[in-house]
Amino acid sequence: MTAKVLMVQGTSSSAGKSLLVTALCRIYARRGIKVAPFKAQNMSNNAAVCADGSEIGRAQALQAAAAGLAPTVDMNPVLIKPEADSRSQVILMGRPWNTLEAKTYYEKKEILWEHVTAALDRLREAYELVIIEGAGSAAEINLRRGDIVNMAVARYANAPVLLIGDIDRGGIFAQLLGTLWLLDPDERALVRGLVVNKFRGDLALFSDGVQILEEKGDVPVLGVVPYLRNLNLPDEDAVSVENALHSPFDFAQGESNQIDIAVLALPRISNFDDFDPLKAESGVTLRYVSSANDFGNPNAVIIPGTKSTIADLDWLRQTGLAEAVTTFAKNGGAVVGICGGYQMLGEAIADPHHVESKVEHTSGLGLLPVHTEFSKEKATYQVRARIGVKNLPIFHPQSQETLESVILEGYEIHMGETPSQTAWLGIVSRNGQQVKVADGSVSSDGKIWGCYLHGIFVNDEFRHAWLESLGWRGGGALQSEVFNQSLEALADAVEGALNMDLLEKIIWDK
Repeated sequence: MTAKVLMVQGTSSSAGKSLLVTALCRIYARRGIKVAPFKAQNMSNNAAVCADGSEIGRAQALQAAAAGLAPTVDMNPVLIKPEADSRSQVILMGRPWNTLEAKTYYEKKEILWEHVTAALDRLREAYELVIIEGAGSAAEINLRRGDIVNMAVARYANAPVLLIGDIDRGGIFAQLLGTLWLLDPDERALVRGLVVNKFRGDLALFSDGVQILEEKGDVPVLGVVPYLRNLNLPDEDAVSVENALHSPFDFAQGESNQIDIAVLALPRISNFDDFDPLKAESGVTLRYVSSANDFGNPNAVIIPGTKSTIADLDWLRQTGLAEAVTTFAKNGGAVVGICGGYQMLGEAIADPHHVESKVEHTSGLGLLPVHTEFSKEKATYQVRARIGVKNLPIFHPQSQETLESVILEGYEIHMGETPSQTAWLGIVSRNGQQVKVADGSVSSDGKIWGCYLHGIFVNDEFRHAWLESLGWRGGGALQSEVFNQSLEALADAVEGALNMDLLEKIIWDK
């Protein structure tokens, strides 16, 4: 079997490529087609862990779920995880491969391209349809020689391309037509349809816009997708966090019946989709905070994962957020740390092998009695865990009884080890293999806790019990239902907006 292919490229980052691929995976899976996603190269600190412990981009894991599949490393062979403005860790076929400066990355094209094409070939042998996502803009003409993700992939697979633009930003004609005109003739010939994304208002008012695009671009407009609100689906990168920082927050709202949760917007934040299940709950306001002035008076503070714990801990101190958090905790506030955030809550962090930086030792926030030491080996596991402490003070005793029988599912991605005398989680399996590993730390009053378990809030019983400890009395949504409803709503909206008959002809050469 050699699958048909369809590629989605964009006029810019955040044009909507990832969600369009997600929607198409869902649409064709619903039609009984064996469909899989693929993205040659992803740049994101929002990663997912596959069953074998390999890392891929969170967007490809979402697209796999939309297709009804477990994610595999072939869906995203190259993952770039920024550590600084011009330095990134390169994950190749799911494993740490190298840490490179931006100027040297493109020198590795031949090595990376070999893995990209091999992964795509394997997917095409296993599925009927592979939907490929590009990265950034299709017309990054200054980077064309090093391209392994956009038109280079389209040419290799002879893939018809859909070009998507974001009308909500404005300048949709410059976006789509300018991109088309910057492409080489052979690349432009691969573009078989245009998609206008994030349209607000009366679609009839854009009918002349569709005509202009088709006349000047000589490419049909496949559809105009509406601006979709309230989709509880993980974002590919931290753009959504940055956007949230620029949205004003009404602190008076936080003083009402809403549970106000402040997540610290670390500069190198990672796996922030950990908190999407909290955001989806009624009666919960989740906001991102980047300065002490915006800290407010939350019910709880969460320090998320990060690609650079020591650097982001220093940032907390520079911004005054470190002092705000410690003062909040000393006054009885609830503070949670996940992964890198958990490391920060401890008394000290050591980096003797210079895994993260030249700093060999730094003090933590001192809110939990643990010390972290970075190791050379990266831990990446899908895990199952149990609460391993009787009468855990995090929760009400009644909730504790319920949670003792619950298996918590999540994943680990971290470089450090944090031995703990106050561990409250017992990991019982890693990548399907039985283990017995203690994780996490908790304060004596249960207000402050941390662990390495990404995805812990996806577990409904745990999430609801923790929110109830904060005074929440919400309805208690089930995350699996919220997630599937969002996928269905996305697929329905896109299927209704696109000319599916034309798309069928484009894909299947009818």
